[in-house]
Amino acid sequence: MALLQPLTFMNESGNSVGPARGSLKVPLDRVVVIHDEIDLPFGEVQTRIGGGLAGHNGLKSLKRGLGDAEFRRVRVGVGRPDSTDPEVVSAYVLGRFREPKAEVEALIADAARETENLVERLGSGE
Repeated sequence: MALLQPLTFMNESGNSVGPARGSLKVPLDRVVVIHDEIDLPFGEVQTRIGGGLAGHNGLKSLKRGLGDAEFRRVRVGVGRPDSTDPEVVSAYVLGRFREPKAEVEALIADAARETENLVERLGSGE
């Protein structure tokens, strides 16, 4: 097992994750990516394998770097702004949370717990 925290921006994470996966010889179905998800309400955390990229530039980079989008994901709901304007959406996901600090901390704890549960399931052969 290995944990990689890329030092790149999320939008370029495939540039480090792809080579690391190759070097460590990790099968794609054992890769777990934790990412923000505007298509989930703030506070919701879901796991899945693969799926669409929904305009998420970080996921697009990971697909390029890994050669496929069928990696495991921990999707961390951050909610969606009231606009579909790409500049507004970009500012929203790159900006500070508007929710109270305690709610943000709870979201991080939930995402960490869900990630740990997923890794444990993978270790037991899922």
